Amino acid sequence: MTKVNNEKKSELGITAEKDEFSDWFTQIMLKADLADYTDVSGCIVFRPTAYAIWEKIKEECDKRFKNLGVKNCYFPILIPEKLLSREKEHVKGFSPEVAWVTHAGDTKLNERLAVRPTSETIMYPSYSKWIKSWRDLPLKLNQWNNAIRWEFRHPVPFLRTREFLWNEGHTVYANEKESLKERDEIKKTYKEVCENFLALYGVYGRKTEREKFAGAVFSEKFHYILPNGKAIEGPCFHHDGENFAKAYNIKFLDEFGKAQYANQNTFAISTRMLGVMFAVHSDEKGLILPPKIAPNQIVIIPIFDEKTKKQVLAEAKKIQKELSEFNPILDEREYQRPGFKFNEYELKGIPIRIEIGPKDLEKKQVILFRRDNLKKDPIKIINLKKRIPKILEEMQKNLFNKSKKLFEGKIQSSDNLKDIKKIIESKKVGIVPLCKNEKCEEMIKFETKGAKALFIDEKKIKGEKCIICNNPADYFVYVGKSY
Repeated sequence: MTKVNNEKKSELGITAEKDEFSDWFTQIMLKADLADYTDVSGCIVFRPTAYAIWEKIKEECDKRFKNLGVKNCYFPILIPEKLLSREKEHVKGFSPEVAWVTHAGDTKLNERLAVRPTSETIMYPSYSKWIKSWRDLPLKLNQWNNAIRWEFRHPVPFLRTREFLWNEGHTVYANEKESLKERDEIKKTYKEVCENFLALYGVYGRKTEREKFAGAVFSEKFHYILPNGKAIEGPCFHHDGENFAKAYNIKFLDEFGKAQYANQNTFAISTRMLGVMFAVHSDEKGLILPPKIAPNQIVIIPIFDEKTKKQVLAEAKKIQKELSEFNPILDEREYQRPGFKFNEYELKGIPIRIEIGPKDLEKKQVILFRRDNLKKDPIKIINLKKRIPKILEEMQKNLFNKSKKLFEGKIQSSDNLKDIKKIIESKKVGIVPLCKNEKCEEMIKFETKGAKALFIDEKKIKGEKCIICNNPADYFVYVGKSY
């Protein structure tokens, strides 16, 4: 039995400590009403709070995509097998993950249909029909949809699920220079949303050849580190060059009438980021939500008896109206005690709790509770509208700084295999010199019992030796276990 402060916790609350990550994270998901399991392994229900957060992520990204000239569209979820097999490297990379539709009722289909793991193979035959001239470029399309990937044995809610929601940006340019310019625009979009709204600190880096997206020239992603020391990938950008254009015959006549293959990019953010945010910010009392992403930023809890009920509720409703821009919840339930409500909303991660009772009315104040640091302070009612935005901004910054501190505290450099093993065993992520030989990457994974080269560090390398083969290293890489 887990104990915190030597007291048994209520089964209604979180009974696991944060270092018992799997149990703790599962309880957060279920008890904070974020998600629920279904009868299909790896496929979860997004309950309203979690889905509202995803809608906010979608809204903020979509707004930025549209400012870049990206338009939304929708392609089918089912992909004929003949289309999926066009780009060999891409198909090889996704083969273990593909779920197939083979029958319609009792009738066997003439051709298997893949359930979308990603949409290149269903979108690009249309691109080859639509793009004929340089005047048709750039083509910038995006989908908000779901995808199915089935290869893994141990799904983790939000972090690694067989079905997930995401955006798929698929853009086409006339040349490599224009195509690569988009990289910084997309990186900026995802960075703004993840840092400013989710309050998450991550590091952007290029994947090694072994770890890049199947079919891409190169892949770059944001990376985060969870409290259990495991790394996890966030939003991504893939430069595909002419690889898919050649496989799907996406050609155009340039200004001089010469046929050219197009250059392409893909980019995405998924519901995995909800899990990263829940895991990084939350504590042993439950969920903690950054104010900018919380569906409700405030809960108002009136405390009264029959004698004071009318006055207290009247003032609580005035406060609710005054603070309407923060979508406050007014909890008027009389069948639950205030203490129960306090614990319930701490569990559900509402950023600010406002308590108001008869004594507070006399003093023309409320008691304000911050979910991020668990501090309580009296605030005059007349000052609430002015103070609340500042407090919420402080909370947002505080959570981001904690996220950065967690990330940096999990990083440790090493120049030898013995030390990197110890780093991984201590549930951290190492930075090591490595060469480009994929066998050396394989050996790191074997020697560390599952840690892999996560991404390439931007720091320039000078004279270091690969920790596996002792030949000159090509770069520093982050190495760690991951989801």
